[in-house]
Amino acid sequence: MNKIIPSIKVPIIQKSIVSKVILSDELKNKKIIIFGVPGAFTPTCSEKHMPSYIKLHNEFFAKGVDDIYCLSVNDEYVMQAWLLSYTEGDKIIGIADGNGEVSKNLNLLVDKSANFMGMRCTRFAMIVQDNNIEELLTETPGEYKKTSAENLLTKI
Repeated sequence: MNKIIPSIKVPIIQKSIVSKVILSDELKNKKIIIFGVPGAFTPTCSEKHMPSYIKLHNEFFAKGVDDIYCLSVNDEYVMQAWLLSYTEGDKIIGIADGNGEVSKNLNLLVDKSANFMGMRCTRFAMIVQDNNIEELLTETPGEYKKTSAENLLTKI
């Protein structure tokens, strides 16, 4: 796995505004969390994963985290709508990895064709300092334990 955030242009959704940026430029000089989900609006992602990071947002910031990002292999419109579907969704910044380029670069792209989802990212959570991946946790397909906000908070 690549231990450095790639210089790939992607749509970023922050407070409902979409901008296309080079991901490594966006994350430069920051301590951030990125969690990745197989798909916006999917059950575990929507009912557990995203809500856990919204709920513990302030605890991450108290530990020195600058921002929390959610990456999904979805287009910018789906990511924007998903974030807007949460009352406090603006606490999370979306990364719309629609082509799966970031996921592929980080060796996190998986084939979910058996579930009619195509290529997606595996469920993950990482701690990144100035574009260097310091900690990466991935889940076994169908599980949600290691990548929860509750667990990742213990790693900071």
